[in-house]
Amino acid sequence: MLRLRTRHQEGFTIVELTMVIVMIGLLVGTFYVFFNNSLSQYLTLQKDGSDFTDLAYQSQRIGNVLRGTTDIVSETADDITCYAYFSPNDTYVSLIHYYKTAGNAQMLADVTPMSANPPIGTPITAQKKTFKIINNFYQSPSLSTFVYLDETGATLALPIADEHTIKGIQVNLAVKGAHNSDQAVSLQVSLRNRKTNL
Repeated sequence: MLRLRTRHQEGFTIVELTMVIVMIGLLVGTFYVFFNNSLSQYLTLQKDGSDFTDLAYQSQRIGNVLRGTTDIVSETADDITCYAYFSPNDTYVSLIHYYKTAGNAQMLADVTPMSANPPIGTPITAQKKTFKIINNFYQSPSLSTFVYLDETGATLALPIADEHTIKGIQVNLAVKGAHNSDQAVSLQVSLRNRKTNL
């Protein structure tokens, strides 16, 4: 006996395939947006954390240098020039000038070695080096970078006629974080190595 086979259609229709492709597209698009936003937030937080760590380190570095200042040559709200040991290996103090660049984009330090400690030594200008202290510097409108204090901790008004009245310095540093938020560090140092006979 001869059996007739009926032909059954197998597979997907165009409508079904289109719906599956659209659903896969939606899932992939959602995953991409979520992953991209998460990665962007992670990278932003990592950069902010790295900038703040660097800011904290540099503020401690500036504090250590200023703490060992033997004499202050000149001072303003935005820069200071002093004699201090910039590196622990230095035999003599150096003439150090901390200042901000135009537009407040960076804080730099000019370090000029001395032939001997003052008042005998003279600056060796041929060996002057400039160091980048803070790259993404931000000046808070309400704070000066350097605030000078007397022996009671009170703020001295600028200009200061006698640098020997400066017994401490408050250093206010900040960098601009993501989304225009600033990260600030404020450090107060006591000048322990000041000499009155220079």
